Amino acid sequence: MIPPVIPPVGLPQADPAPAAEPAADSMREPCVLLKLGEIVLKGRNRQQFERILHGNIRTAMRDAGVPVQIWPREGVILLRIPDGAKRTAEEWAKAADIVAERARDVPGVVRVCRVLRVAKTPEAAVNAAIELTAGTNGAFAVRARRRDKRFPITSTELAVLIGRRVQEAHGLPVNLKHPDTEVFVEVDQREVFVFNEGMQGTGGLPVGMSGRALVLMSGGIDSPVAAYRMMRRGLRCYFLHFSGMPLTGLESVYKAYALVRGLDRFQGGSRLFVVPFGKTQQRLASSGADRLQIMAQRRLMLKTGEALAKKLGSTALVTGDSLGQVSSQTLANITALDDAVRLPILRPLIGWDKTEIMAEARRIRTLAISELPDQDCCTLLTPRHVETHARISDLRKIEGRLDAAEIAEELAAAAQEYRLENP
Repeated sequence: MIPPVIPPVGLPQADPAPAAEPAADSMREPCVLLKLGEIVLKGRNRQQFERILHGNIRTAMRDAGVPVQIWPREGVILLRIPDGAKRTAEEWAKAADIVAERARDVPGVVRVCRVLRVAKTPEAAVNAAIELTAGTNGAFAVRARRRDKRFPITSTELAVLIGRRVQEAHGLPVNLKHPDTEVFVEVDQREVFVFNEGMQGTGGLPVGMSGRALVLMSGGIDSPVAAYRMMRRGLRCYFLHFSGMPLTGLESVYKAYALVRGLDRFQGGSRLFVVPFGKTQQRLASSGADRLQIMAQRRLMLKTGEALAKKLGSTALVTGDSLGQVSSQTLANITALDDAVRLPILRPLIGWDKTEIMAEARRIRTLAISELPDQDCCTLLTPRHVETHARISDLRKIEGRLDAAEIAEELAAAAQEYRLENP
């Protein structure tokens, strides 16, 4: 069993400062500012949440290929590019754009802002705002905020000063209620950040904060969305796919691999395991399962998932079940599925309809992959009529004839891992 990751005790530490810090009066640095959501409400546990989030950010930025330094602030995180001064202005700005885009997919971050980090003076803030509004049309508004109340002028005075100077420079009208362009100015401990509104982040909690779970990944639309929703709640997800092999080809495995690879941008370190399930389905069919075929094989999948989860140190299973969506997802059948295992089964989509699930799949860019044709193992040997009110006692009799617990252990032991870097 893989031991759980226990973060070290202590405050989240900022990365070391670069060797050459720009002079205060000449500072003009493209950076990325990350706004945190519910993490800031965690009280005494907040340090642990932030520590895990910092680690996840570092992992994400390694994928992006841009070096970053993490500087925590009060309720925000500043991402700096330490080698930016060695780049051209265009290259520095492009690197910051890459960092911002990658940070959007890190759970725990609710907003990502491309900012100009300038000296902590009113004049530096004015010049940055003038630069930011150059080439814009329509009305504008300035939203100023002081996190450091020692700054010599108030937020309102700073907003008025910047607004007047922007008007003088570009001739733009001011409209505080319905502006076409908003300029945000935040006075922090060491500097001032000037930026536009920013981009929405993933939100939720840092992956790894809530433990580990094993997702039963079908290759359809629902299970990838279910995995994403649980990642947002801090679960690190591993994936188990049941292939119809040797009765089917590898198409469903390719789909599962592509889906896991796409979801990996939200957590990093994803692992996909594949179990050939075709012959086991034949055994279930020959045992007289008949109308209970779908339920019997789903229970066996859960038992196999439970056996594999224990080896991986996962403490829950995740499925894409949605109440009433298909005949096997009635309340009676869901109750019968829960009876199959001792691990909790998490169903984040239980109250969602298909339209909502498809919209979320489209947003996280898994829908197109899920809609690719393949022969799903769940469609093999499907009876003409499927039981909608399965009785647990009948399912247990079928499992007793086959020794389902032993089969599940054998299937879990035969699971093949597909490494993301080596499909």
